[in-house]
Amino acid sequence: MTAFYQPEDLSAAGAIAAIGEDLALFDDWMDRYQFIIELGRKLPPYPAAWQDEEHRVKGCQSQVWLAAEDNGEKLYFAGASDAAIVSGLVALVLRVYSGRPRAEILATPAKFLHDLGLISALSTNRGNGVAAMVERIQLLARA
Repeated sequence: MTAFYQPEDLSAAGAIAAIGEDLALFDDWMDRYQFIIELGRKLPPYPAAWQDEEHRVKGCQSQVWLAAEDNGEKLYFAGASDAAIVSGLVALVLRVYSGRPRAEILATPAKFLHDLGLISALSTNRGNGVAAMVERIQLLARA
């Protein structure tokens, strides 16, 4: 079994739309948080050997690790966090970006996090951390 997140949606835009639909099913943010935590629990297992400084995402309040694999056409990402809600946010970000061509990753800015209301619903530190994850993914896509 691979640690890298396999896409469920045909495109990043499709993933963003599906996440928006999922979040809209809940009336309040406490229920949405519980949904996001559940997403984190479903992430593929992240190898302990990758929980190192090389894979750590700087700018996150919690510990967050991110690894990338390039199959020549698409980038796949694996991620984990030591915090339940952050693991769920990792899952959301990977749903949008993992398994996409570099051009699609670079053409999908972090604006969707604001559009979905995630940034305004999170603490400032958590919001900055999610933005740092997207920045790291886009930096890897540019490499």
